[in-house]
Amino acid sequence: MGWSIALHGGAGDIPVTLPPELIERREASVAGLRHCLDVGVTALTDGRSALDVVELVVRELENHPRFNAGRGSVLTSAGTVEMEACIMDGMTKNCGAVSGLKTVVNAISLARLVMEKTPHIYLGFDGAEAFAKEQGVETLEPSDFITPENIERLKLAKEADRVQLDYTAPEQKQVLQETHTANEDPDSKLGTVGCVAIDSEGNLAAATSTGGLVNKMVGRIGDTPIVGSGTYANSYCAVSATGRGEHIIRGTIAREVAALMEYKDLPLKEAAAYVIEKCAPRGTVGLVAVSAKGEITMPFNTTGMYRACATQDGYSEIGIL
Repeated sequence: MGWSIALHGGAGDIPVTLPPELIERREASVAGLRHCLDVGVTALTDGRSALDVVELVVRELENHPRFNAGRGSVLTSAGTVEMEACIMDGMTKNCGAVSGLKTVVNAISLARLVMEKTPHIYLGFDGAEAFAKEQGVETLEPSDFITPENIERLKLAKEADRVQLDYTAPEQKQVLQETHTANEDPDSKLGTVGCVAIDSEGNLAAATSTGGLVNKMVGRIGDTPIVGSGTYANSYCAVSATGRGEHIIRGTIAREVAALMEYKDLPLKEAAAYVIEKCAPRGTVGLVAVSAKGEITMPFNTTGMYRACATQDGYSEIGIL
């Protein structure tokens, strides 16, 4: 059995068509996905473990400003950044998670340090920041994560009096005004990032990272760092979810996929399709998953999801809609 990898850059109400001035931005995001996929493929080809690969790929996604994680994280209602992440090893079920980060450049790597360097699974806010300082991970001033684009996104969300799924790009304001009513939740694209992989030794791993929702309450924790909701891996599969966190938590989306495989003996694609259709409202969730057999699935019930995958036998795919 060979390796397989899948990653996502968020799901939501992604427009089918764009005006010419926005096509370049979409192409830049797709190029970012392609780059991150290439990084993962190279690492797997070089014999890196699935756990190393998912961390590496998510770090790359966190460093890309067009995705809602790391340097691209959206803002809370107070205009601050609160990042969160989770990583899980399928073989051992060891996992680590963090929330409420304001200064850590790569939340996913801090989550792995929580897993490997502490007796705990989950650290948040001041405690997580103190641990990051103790471990010497790369940090920046909180203001360095606050970009003009995300300030504008927060402004638009406040004007509309809504908490937005991922975010609405400011350059799409006119497009959204023309195509959505004031009561709708017009997420543009991009968002929570994640990666799942199985290596050539059969080890599974999952990792997810996000900046959360635009205009979220200070202190809000989403599905990403909650093991079994936004992130899960065991001996059957590895899953990373994206979308409306509250619905993903209620549906324990990632764990449900694994449970259907374990207890109902469903194949990966059938299990994931059932979860997407039955366990969360339409328009709220997407996921990427790989199985112990190297199978890949990337279903969603939103209008689109930024996603990519590859297998050792040469198959690859990058998609949006």
